[in-house]
Amino acid sequence: PASPLFSTPFILAANGQNLGQRFPMPIVPYGASRRHPVDVNWPQDLPISGDPFFDHHNVDAYAENYMLSIQRQLTGSTVLSVSYVGTQSHHMLVLVEDNPGNPALCLSLSQPSDVAPGSPTCGPFNESATFTTRTGAVIQGTRAPLGPQFSSDSNQISANNSHYNALQLTLQRNAGSRQFLLGYTFSKSIDQSSSLAEQLNPSNYSLTRAVSSFDVTQNFIASYDETLPLQHLFHHRNLWTTGWELSGVTRFSTGFPVTLFNNNDTSLLGTIPNGINNNGVDTPQVAPGPLQVNHNPRNGRPAFNYPLFGLPPLGQNGNTRRRYFYGPGAENFDVALIKNVELPKTRSIQLRLETFNLLNHGQFFGAAAVNGNISSDEFGQFVNAAPPRIIQLAVKFAF
Repeated sequence: PASPLFSTPFILAANGQNLGQRFPMPIVPYGASRRHPVDVNWPQDLPISGDPFFDHHNVDAYAENYMLSIQRQLTGSTVLSVSYVGTQSHHMLVLVEDNPGNPALCLSLSQPSDVAPGSPTCGPFNESATFTTRTGAVIQGTRAPLGPQFSSDSNQISANNSHYNALQLTLQRNAGSRQFLLGYTFSKSIDQSSSLAEQLNPSNYSLTRAVSSFDVTQNFIASYDETLPLQHLFHHRNLWTTGWELSGVTRFSTGFPVTLFNNNDTSLLGTIPNGINNNGVDTPQVAPGPLQVNHNPRNGRPAFNYPLFGLPPLGQNGNTRRRYFYGPGAENFDVALIKNVELPKTRSIQLRLETFNLLNHGQFFGAAAVNGNISSDEFGQFVNAAPPRIIQLAVKFAF
């Protein structure tokens, strides 16, 4: 209920209550049940809070995968593939608050006139407190249905579902001195939660349904390897004109979705982060107006029209989904210049000059590139970037 002081670890700083020595914790022996109870001194551990548990009704997760692919050989060394790929996933593990607060009850105790003198009022992060109404009735917190002996406790439940659908195009060529592989994907991934870090809304699981945190709508990648014909260019074949290769990977893709956070507990549900889930289920409130999503961070403008967003009215969740628009994409070139030198007795030396992010573009690409936390001073700003240009040299001796 309140943090103890370091010098007195078993005495609550809020009211001086002595909790007693809690360690070592008693180990409940195997076989304990209602018919064969074990005497454990539970009061020193109450209220139980922040203790995620595994629901005994859980079932195994499963997925349905399907694909239709058509291949066409265009030339003797070039193949085109066109595929539709889909996945439906069911009963994935996710967290849901099992003892949420009652917003209406909390609002009825939120003003000093609603409670007796000296009684705390109800508000964000205070759903587990004890209140005395102005008529003298004592209310042991606004959480239900587990009761006052429990505070915020998450249930690990197999209730998450997702689906992924994609058009995938591949063009591959392997011929002599020239090899390349071109891949393009147009896809969409939707789920109720993208990981255990994201809770479901305890009142309605579908309210957290949104595009996945890792969703990338369009993705094009080209990898290639070309033997440089310098001996033909200079009309001379020697150590300096042979053994040269140019290799690389080029990527153009749209960005990741921006995840919107509101960790102010304005919904009064009390879905408080507990170390496993990073955020609650609350989202910001957005006003009508142009979103003005900015996909070019180098122009100095914010990632989106953040003044449109604010905190929702107390007792309500925000009207925005967890994710519904995207951050900036990627335009990246990784290139390697290779020189192979053949030596006697099947030995060789390979020299490599490798550059990553060759053009040194600012790549504000990633799930955390844009700050979506409504409480942060950097809300709506670009805050993370991929590394700048990196150049490395390598030598490989084969024998």
